[in-house]
Amino acid sequence: MYKRILVATDGSSLSEQAVATAIDLALLAQAELVSVNVAHLQPYGYFEGSMVLNQREIEASQEQTQQAAQRLVDAVRSAAIARGVRSAQAIVMKSNQVAEAIIATAKNQECDLIVMASHGRRSLARLLMGSETLHVLTHSHIPVLVLR
Repeated sequence: MYKRILVATDGSSLSEQAVATAIDLALLAQAELVSVNVAHLQPYGYFEGSMVLNQREIEASQEQTQQAAQRLVDAVRSAAIARGVRSAQAIVMKSNQVAEAIIATAKNQECDLIVMASHGRRSLARLLMGSETLHVLTHSHIPVLVLR
């Protein structure tokens, strides 16, 4: 069946459901689990959509973002190991292109399934904010399980 399952998490209640499902699938298939969170890069200046920050503030902000992302994926790894998953990894990717980072991680980690949640945005909200899940679905060559 599946040998390596990637689960994308952002810490939301919907992604927590995706994590629980991914852990169940990993147990059922006796597969390894790879949890990934994409830490957004912060804008650094006016032209990138932010106030101008000095280098120390930029580094502190990036470090906080990295630590928060690491805590999320470490929690997934711990939960998977506690439930009996044979192997679990925690990966943080730094990118503003969330979907591309998820697809690249799945490919680099040789995963054969991506599990993720859909926030179920419709109409104007979806048009304005886009859909990372839809982007993964349409661009990934790896099967994707979407949970709503």
